[in-house]
Amino acid sequence: MLHLRTMACDLHEMITLTYDDASETDSAFYSDSADSDEMDCSDQPAMSCRCNVHEGIKLVMSKHPSSMKQVVNIFIALKRMKHVKPKSSEFGEEEVLDIIMENVIRERRMEAVEATSSYDKSSITLQCNICDQLKKTLVKSSTSPRLMAVTLRGGNSDFKVRFSLSTYVSPSVKPNASQPVCLSISNSNLYLACTNDSSPHLVLEEITGNLKTIKAGDPHENLLFFRRETGVANNTFESVKYPGWFISTDYEDSKLVDMCQVSSSRLTNFALEDKQQIRS
Repeated sequence: MLHLRTMACDLHEMITLTYDDASETDSAFYSDSADSDEMDCSDQPAMSCRCNVHEGIKLVMSKHPSSMKQVVNIFIALKRMKHVKPKSSEFGEEEVLDIIMENVIRERRMEAVEATSSYDKSSITLQCNICDQLKKTLVKSSTSPRLMAVTLRGGNSDFKVRFSLSTYVSPSVKPNASQPVCLSISNSNLYLACTNDSSPHLVLEEITGNLKTIKAGDPHENLLFFRRETGVANNTFESVKYPGWFISTDYEDSKLVDMCQVSSSRLTNFALEDKQQIRS
């Protein structure tokens, strides 16, 4: 039988090992180094187990069928409890359990990993014409895959571009916040995309792939814009991939539609006209 007894006297503790058969003592259980788990105690009453300050905690286990690994685990636990000072001279099961929980069991800190943002296309599509604050209408450029903001006179309404705003939902977007959208030219595969060469700028990009789900880091993330509506006719479109960059127009007529930051001297508010909501 292996007996493990820890005794506390004044500010000293010691761990003693006794075997019923001394010939079975394993040298692995004791060490002559200064780091040994066994502590010296010069107090003779404590050495003779007659300490009347605190009663010791006795751990008794059968030699069989316990494995060497189990015995080592107990020694590790006792070493961690070596400097525990009991609050009272009496121990119950709950007190011992509290000591073990506080001093033997180590906490493992878990940190939440933020999931990749994902945007799923909804069944709602808004078709409309778009014009800026100065009533310039967005039309296709005849010389490049870009948009232009032009003041259309009477009889030129055929140049207006009809847009389809596909709305998306995402768990990462708070309710009543900006609405993620993709803007395309109706009845075509051309989408407004925010690309970045030396700085973000707006182009028309032909897309033939599936846009039902767009994740952060995907090639199609540059097609997403946060649409924020304020008042009756003020809409801003901020790039999801490049935060702080907005679709904008110049104050002058017949200039390219491009991206800008809020601090620039460009127009970033747009009105949606002739709106028609379509469900797929």
